[in-house]
Amino acid sequence: MIMDPFAKLNSAQRQAATFGAARRDGGWDSSPLLIIAGAGTGKTTTLAHRVAHLCLNNVSPEEILLLTFTRLAAREMVQRSQQMVAAALQFKNSASRTGMPTKIDWVGTFHAVGARLIRQYHETLGLEESFSVLDRGDSAGIMDFERQALGFHKSKDRFPQKATCLDIYSRTVNAQCTLEATLKESFPHFADWHDELKTLFAAYVERKLKQQTLDYDDLLLYWFYLVEDPRIAADISRRFEHILVDEYQDTNRLQAEVIRRIRPDGSGLTVVGDDAQSIYSFRAADVENILDFPDQFPGAEVITLDDNYRSTQEILDCANTLMSQAQRAFDKGLIAARGKGHRPILITVEDEQEEALYLCDQILERREQGVRLWHQAVLFRNSRHTMRLEVELGKRNIPYVKYGGLKYMESAHVKDVMSVLSWADNPRNDVAGFRVLQIVDGIGPATARRACDHLGANNLDFASLASLGGVPSGTQAHWAMIADLMQSLSASSWPGQLEQIVTWYQPHLERIYDHAFPREGDLEQLLQLSNDYSSRRSFLTELALDPPSGSGDLAGPPHIDEDYLVLSTVHSAKGQEWDTVYVQHFSDGTFPNEFAAGDNKKLEEERRLAYVAMTRAKNRLVLVNPFKYFIPEQAKYGDKHVYGTKSRFLTDPVLATIDQTHWTSRSHNETRWDPTVRVDLKNRARAMWT
Repeated sequence: MIMDPFAKLNSAQRQAATFGAARRDGGWDSSPLLIIAGAGTGKTTTLAHRVAHLCLNNVSPEEILLLTFTRLAAREMVQRSQQMVAAALQFKNSASRTGMPTKIDWVGTFHAVGARLIRQYHETLGLEESFSVLDRGDSAGIMDFERQALGFHKSKDRFPQKATCLDIYSRTVNAQCTLEATLKESFPHFADWHDELKTLFAAYVERKLKQQTLDYDDLLLYWFYLVEDPRIAADISRRFEHILVDEYQDTNRLQAEVIRRIRPDGSGLTVVGDDAQSIYSFRAADVENILDFPDQFPGAEVITLDDNYRSTQEILDCANTLMSQAQRAFDKGLIAARGKGHRPILITVEDEQEEALYLCDQILERREQGVRLWHQAVLFRNSRHTMRLEVELGKRNIPYVKYGGLKYMESAHVKDVMSVLSWADNPRNDVAGFRVLQIVDGIGPATARRACDHLGANNLDFASLASLGGVPSGTQAHWAMIADLMQSLSASSWPGQLEQIVTWYQPHLERIYDHAFPREGDLEQLLQLSNDYSSRRSFLTELALDPPSGSGDLAGPPHIDEDYLVLSTVHSAKGQEWDTVYVQHFSDGTFPNEFAAGDNKKLEEERRLAYVAMTRAKNRLVLVNPFKYFIPEQAKYGDKHVYGTKSRFLTDPVLATIDQTHWTSRSHNETRWDPTVRVDLKNRARAMWT
């Protein structure tokens, strides 16, 4: 018997998925809809069912815009909604409609959709269609080039490094605030450099415009510039009968303003999110976007999902109590579908070393109880917090994966290959060209710079590289090969281009890197990945916007049984779940972070971060609180420790939901030896030779 796929929804999910009313023409109208989806309440399921419901009610998939925050989420949402449409049609025995289109064409991250629209309106913006999208490394490279050109790197005082400059620039753009406000709120130690930074950012923008390159932030900023014109906003709006936005609590002011410009009355707009999981203010995410949604779109319907399918009720009671003390939040109390379970535990240990010993003991004990390592996770606030734990894991031969390492696309050899492709796609991209030319043995920065200038003076014709004078005689053969390669790439079609580049790059890979073999495997993965893309431009754009992770994420190679513990920051853990979750350093100074003290807005985000950590656990939640912390800087004063205090979030009502205990390792329980007992070492040692 074929089941109705919508029958699996609970009442609130069904209400959200089917919200609105049918029109006479068979379409589907709805006023603005805000779905408050608590942790583990089936947010993705509900949103995918809503997409399927729209398609089943004669809304063309081509007229649905679905915005997500990762490429993976977009792919999953499309696949699930298509499966539901097919299942619903089969359930209804609608043979006559089995040929209806179910593929959503406009789906992706804000940045990916922005890039696509900018290419379509490139003439309006004064851009060439061949503009390049820079990854963060290349953006930082341009920032550093201008930083040095302006002489700021020679300052006697501490001028911010290139990565920090890029952070300041990015936050100012995404928060749509003044540079002065960004410095005051987030970078007060660089406030005296306001004028110099403004000059630097102006030069950075000019360089990008000259090179026809866009950084990550430009994809939102230029989309916003487009929809500032009411005519363009209306033209984009007419394309989409329905707009759905996932993880709305993570939108920044720029993203929210783009949505408001496209859909000022909110008709056909559905946003899904959880204000209690808004933890990305460091990326300029603004929780006010979701909190103010009912005020920004009068008449909006608010539907709350609070049936939790992940955690047990004891864990949810702790999380619910924590969030009930928030200054401002949507009312919701998560209700477990899985029963009561075990109460969370707050463990106090002597110091950080004891914390590492305790965690390893508990991890192995849970493993003996049948909970595999990869169903357990240790969550931490900062990667430095895991130093002692990682040493202890190594001693006990416990394999683990740590999230937050070097990404696949950041590997030098991968960036080399991608730079060749980027330069071929946009000859104005001097950052890519500068890197590519210096791969050639014997070519230094001066020759590479002359070559880029020479290319610009010769109408960006790669054939002109062959005529560049002053190339060192010993590298003439290699120079001819790179010139031929670039000319070939600019003239040939996409299929096979990456193979050409890898073939050219192979001898350079072996020359530049000592351990070339594992890097060859990375390039093979890149070749396989390229087969999923129909054009060079889409391949470059998608990988710049949402790069895949690679083996660089592995902090230790998993054993042959492929079972491994997960170590993750709380930020990286959002959206994940494990049977057992241990939260390190659950004390003041970490939860909340010491830099949040005295700032109510930051403290509230810290509360939400603690909530996210708690709600990752399905069956067991363990909070660990060291009594003392080792501080290397204190060693010169004779005291290498400071004393920790219990997290201010652990109020009496929260503690009433938690079991508390103290743990000491076996070595601390052993009887101390009497120091007055003596062995006559000197005489015994001498007696052997007398």
